[in-house]
Amino acid sequence: MSDNNNAATTGDKQIKVTLLKSPIRSRGNHKDTIKSLGLHHINDSHTLPDNPAVRGMVATVRQWVKVEEV
Repeated sequence: MSDNNNAATTGDKQIKVTLLKSPIRSRGNHKDTIKSLGLHHINDSHTLPDNPAVRGMVATVRQWVKVEEV
């Protein structure tokens, strides 16, 4: 069994995450999660792989971000 097959199927999907609100008054772990997603300013967007780790981070800060499938 080849690992290339698995990598090809999981690496194709991507999501675009956009920061909509300022996380200034949020908890520290939410600010850290937003930073980990690569978002720094309002309307800042970042394209990330669609995997369970990224989806979990997005779910944590769902009230501050918008997600689009690319």
